[in-house]
Amino acid sequence: MDPYLEKPSVFAGFHDQLIAGLVAAIQPLLQPYFAKSNQRVWVELADRVREPDVSVAVPPGWAEPQRSSGGTAVVEHISSEPIVIAVEQFLSGEFRETYLDILTEVEGEHRLVTSIEVLSPSNKNPGDQAGALYREKQREFLSSNVNLVEIDLLRAGRHGTLVPRREMLKQCESWDYHVCIHRFDARREFVVYPIQMTQQLPTISVPLLPGASPVSVDLQAVFNRCYDEGPYRREVQYADDPPLPALSPDRMAWVKSVLAAKR
Repeated sequence: MDPYLEKPSVFAGFHDQLIAGLVAAIQPLLQPYFAKSNQRVWVELADRVREPDVSVAVPPGWAEPQRSSGGTAVVEHISSEPIVIAVEQFLSGEFRETYLDILTEVEGEHRLVTSIEVLSPSNKNPGDQAGALYREKQREFLSSNVNLVEIDLLRAGRHGTLVPRREMLKQCESWDYHVCIHRFDARREFVVYPIQMTQQLPTISVPLLPGASPVSVDLQAVFNRCYDEGPYRREVQYADDPPLPALSPDRMAWVKSVLAAKR
């Protein structure tokens, strides 16, 4: 993983490119299943103050200021009535987030088998509507007959995948990124790939229907292709901007060594 890509303004484009790369990599392996990208759409509501909503009037009991010989204004009486400011909800824009679905045909109808999510910053922010929508999807999938594959390549934000963080900590002291796979036919189990930044991204097993062999996807190969085909060598200012979130000194030293080797 390249930690410079975690900057939200950069990751937004990389997120969609990675989904497209996953579709291209997995499609030839899926017969008779098929993969397609899908979108989650939401509208963000925000608070703003309507203008003008504050009016100034002469309150009861007001007297014109009297001036002393020194020129200082003296107010005899001022109303203590509060000012009322009206606030309305307004639409700040429509947002779309891409994910990948694997489907098959059952009795002439398309049946959703597996959904693959690449987590975004909004998924990991509990205050965003996108985060609420994503957690709703997680809850639905926990009780449905659909597998869920979650790829988290972001260090910032709350723990966002289905596997409880406390359970991960029992078997893994630390991780920078991880992949969580939940099979609907093993509801209490989570297959987790903990990933350190200095490691290659893993080859993961994407589950299909029970009895069907899972599909192996080389995440590092997909990542490399998306990076090479994207604008990141020119878009990311490796010499000027530090990674976000900040890295520990030892990790930053490792990053600098990689950048030096890549020139």
